[in-house]
Amino acid sequence: MSVSPVDAQLRQQQLRALRRKWLKDQELSPREPVLPQKKLNAVDRFWANFLQKPSLWKSYTFRTYNIGVQAVTKILIPAWIVHYFVKYHLQTTPYAAVFQKPRLYPGDVIQETGQVVPPLEEASSGHHH
Repeated sequence: MSVSPVDAQLRQQQLRALRRKWLKDQELSPREPVLPQKKLNAVDRFWANFLQKPSLWKSYTFRTYNIGVQAVTKILIPAWIVHYFVKYHLQTTPYAAVFQKPRLYPGDVIQETGQVVPPLEEASSGHHH
């Protein structure tokens, strides 16, 4: 079955019209896209209300807060974790982490002070402790 040239031309015209309509439908209006409102936590709500009426001191306060949060979360906490791991798990040098002090006996010399440990006094009474 053959298609007449007039029918083919009409079909092409209909396809072009549909294509133009489809392309027109793809254009966004100034109100689009309509996104759901973002749920803010308490801190974000505070800063959103705080910054409603902008002023210089408010912007400096917010900037200082952000720098502080970044410093704590990206520098101090990771540094503390690394310090803890190195101190208690990696470092093997003396005095890194003292778990048990050496025992001292009468007559021993204390290294830090140079004092000699005096002899134990014996109990003079007849009962034992």
